[in-house]
Amino acid sequence: MLVLLPPSETKRAGGDGAPLSLESLGFPTLSPLRRALIDELVALAADRPAARRALGISAAKDAEIDRNAELWSSPTLPAVERYTGVLYDALDIGSLRGATAARARSRLAVGSALFGLLRADDPVPAYRLSAGSKLPGSGTLASRWRPLLEPVLAEVAAHQLVIDLRSGAYAGLGRVQDAVRVSVVTDDGAGQRRVVSHFNKAHKGRLARILATSRAEPDDAESVAAIARKSGLKVECHDDGDLTLIVS
Repeated sequence: MLVLLPPSETKRAGGDGAPLSLESLGFPTLSPLRRALIDELVALAADRPAARRALGISAAKDAEIDRNAELWSSPTLPAVERYTGVLYDALDIGSLRGATAARARSRLAVGSALFGLLRADDPVPAYRLSAGSKLPGSGTLASRWRPLLEPVLAEVAAHQLVIDLRSGAYAGLGRVQDAVRVSVVTDDGAGQRRVVSHFNKAHKGRLARILATSRAEPDDAESVAAIARKSGLKVECHDDGDLTLIVS
């Protein structure tokens, strides 16, 4: 089983790892585009107005541009520790120990606009690039990533079940055929359901933790749902293999 997470806009600063080496990352066929995007971001950082436009940020966040300028030289952290925010708070990878931590890290991966796909322990620097960013003189990130990323994801999915928790923009960088996708809805008890927006990430983070730490090895959506239900979550499994997580 591989639980595929979205990245976060916010990143933990600093790190104690050596500067980025693409050779240390998983999925090496993605590295030519990784290198190209990093070089583009480093060059773009020299033109702050252009960088702000491309990244969709204001001058108040120029520190993000400074991070991009130092992508090749800044320290690294494991990807699952680099990303922060609601989902990663709920995942709480740092609280896991021993065999449970090792199991979780082996089952987690992160989709990324800069790196395409990362293993949990792949060492990466802090950066700013979103799925919707538009770098000057190039196509959309989806148009650049999809031809490379989808074959990699297909190879992964051929050997293990993929639970895709990415948001729509990041799923658009590379679709996974036959993945188990999860939506989160509220139920008011009277049959009225609404898609969860604000707390969506927290619920997905909790689900990711449950799946990543489970001793079970699911091979289909129903067995994924069974693991979630055993941990107290309310989950529906649909004919198309997708799941709905129902929260009150």
